Amino acid sequence: MHQSSKTNPIGYLKANADEVLLQLAERREPMVITQNGEAKAVIQDIASYQETQETLALLKILAHGNREIEEGKLKPVAAVVERLRAKKAGA
Repeated sequence: MHQSSKTNPIGYLKANADEVLLQLAERREPMVITQNGEAKAVIQDIASYQETQETLALLKILAHGNREIEEGKLKPVAAVVERLRAKKAGA
């Protein structure tokens, strides 16, 4: 977990939900929520969440591309360009 992440018990979240949401939006750092002294959840502002999801999507695309390279599913660039030009001309 990132060292600057803030940790609070669930009771703090319940009692200070409005303040917590403001802090999350301002600081853009996740908050760890504990229950009985044990980390149970992480909350973050929506903008950070969306950025994380976009990053994960890009990493999945990259992993898929790497897997295709490893499997030998490659085509010469010239062939791809030719196919795209033919497609564009037919459109």
